[in-house]
Amino acid sequence: MTTATPITHIVVVGGGSAGWLTAGRIAAQHQCATRKDIKVTLVESPNVPIIGVGEGTWPTMRSTLIALGISETTFIKECDATFKQGAKFAKWTTGEESDFYYHPLMLPQGFSQTNLGPYWQTVAPELNESFSHAVCVQEAICEAGCAPKSIRHAEFAGTANYAYHLDAGKFTAFLTKHCTEKLGVHHVLADVNHVESFDNGDIKALHTEQGVIVEGDLYVDCTGFKSMLLGEHYKVPFIPCDDVLFIDRALAVHVPYDTPQSPIASHTISTAQDAGWIWDIGLQSRRGVGHVYSSRHQNKDEAYARLDTYVRQTSSLNGIDDINVKDITIQSGHRQRFWQNNCVAVGLAAGFLEPLEASALVLVELSASMIAEQLPANRAVMAIVAKRFNDTFSYRWQRIIDFLKLHYMLSKREDSAFWRDNRDSHTIPDSLKELLALWQYHPPSDKDFTSNNEVFPAASYQYVLYGMGFTSQLGTHQQWVNADFAKQQLMQNRKARSMAVEKLPKHRELINKIHQFGLQAV
Repeated sequence: MTTATPITHIVVVGGGSAGWLTAGRIAAQHQCATRKDIKVTLVESPNVPIIGVGEGTWPTMRSTLIALGISETTFIKECDATFKQGAKFAKWTTGEESDFYYHPLMLPQGFSQTNLGPYWQTVAPELNESFSHAVCVQEAICEAGCAPKSIRHAEFAGTANYAYHLDAGKFTAFLTKHCTEKLGVHHVLADVNHVESFDNGDIKALHTEQGVIVEGDLYVDCTGFKSMLLGEHYKVPFIPCDDVLFIDRALAVHVPYDTPQSPIASHTISTAQDAGWIWDIGLQSRRGVGHVYSSRHQNKDEAYARLDTYVRQTSSLNGIDDINVKDITIQSGHRQRFWQNNCVAVGLAAGFLEPLEASALVLVELSASMIAEQLPANRAVMAIVAKRFNDTFSYRWQRIIDFLKLHYMLSKREDSAFWRDNRDSHTIPDSLKELLALWQYHPPSDKDFTSNNEVFPAASYQYVLYGMGFTSQLGTHQQWVNADFAKQQLMQNRKARSMAVEKLPKHRELINKIHQFGLQAV
């Protein structure tokens, strides 16, 4: 390769959600099905199973599906998908039965015009409403078991903002078919066993056990935790963050509904435990339930017992002894760089953090989008794009680590060493300490962040902070909040809340109607 060599062939190594989303996003962006100047090939081992646990997404998935030309109706039918309106965090603050708060997917009422945080804090005692309930309709919608839209809404539109829960295995199969049949992605089933390089270190070709040789100009590493190209071949160091985020193991199970028409929660339920937390995600045909925990604070048998108890309490099953339990090791952290030479890593090959706020798939989407939109024209430009990519995602990973840590260090739980250790100042990043010092005196604002690459906006921090009892010492400079306008916004939210709960269908009811009638195509 020379600096003038055009980038015309992109080779994605590895399948799964990361591989197919990336291949599909590039192929759709560059119209590979009809134009022949760009070619996308996905090389996938027929012998390596996908992890297939992560089932939560962010609202960005709607834009991704639209970009790929996928019908929302077809996606919901084929991928066992349901709607996700946020996350409910139970027992994270005090551990009591009544302890919960929401991180919804909608901005607080009037967020673009004013910051309701200061006003809510002053009237909270008399309101007797949580922050998310007072400023957003979504907590009430979720608590009522309603969907974010009705069958009258067009695809990808709704009353409330939403993402999806999905079956990762079915989603991968669905993407494989769509990308190969509709988007022009070439699919090669083979096991890569050798990487051939140019003198400058760029990858020249991939050799496989089946004798197939694949040559490309840009290689995307989607080989999961193995990180075959970026980690094994280029030896890019892995930066662990287990000194900040202690979770390193997971036990996952599929729990059937008690009846085919059992209600479906339209939010992720995260219930704190002694040394971690349990996720509960409702799909159409089953629930995905898993216990993530710190092996430094709890052994596998204890974690298994906690998961078993939770399943007994939330279903008619007599525990989990008779169902398959997947045991997963979590390597918490990310690569020092994500783009090296003519290779860029996406998904688990780049890094992984616990699934607390569904950051895994959104990072895949953001990576795939940036690669597709800024695909370098030639090798010389690639170095510039690579630097920008590395800077962008280094920032994003650190901000996500900060945001996840926030959930733990705000807890007031004293019942185990896990929660106490999470409040140890030595385990809290300096960047998060600075933000918390700032928020002692004013509520989180988008102006508190120096980048436009935030995965979690200031509103997300507000929901977590105020949901877990954080208060700001409001001084005279906070009197800029117009009390009359703020009061009007809370009243407006109250009316919208009542109307939404009254008008929106139950989640299961909407899913049934989508199967029967479908949504109106865009």
